[in-house]
Amino acid sequence: MLKAAAEPEGSAGPASLRRWTVIDTARRLGLLGGENSRIGGRVRRDLVAAAKARSGIASDTELLEYALAKVALEDDFGAKLLAREGRVPKDVDLEF
Repeated sequence: MLKAAAEPEGSAGPASLRRWTVIDTARRLGLLGGENSRIGGRVRRDLVAAAKARSGIASDTELLEYALAKVALEDDFGAKLLAREGRVPKDVDLEF
């Protein structure tokens, strides 16, 4: 499991900060507490390698935990924005 810290350890850039933020948020919401469970599956080697390279995570377990946390924390901003289509009157002055 990724460790939460006051600040991202060895912050090497945006990927490290993003990873730390996701894990820290998941931890604060209680998503990383409780007992561990085991899941299994087959995943394409190239996909795992690309995800590890992009995230900076070396461990399969930490990579999986990070990926699941990202999905669990995903917002639906795009869907909500598109659902608002047509709700703003066409004659509203947006001051552009």
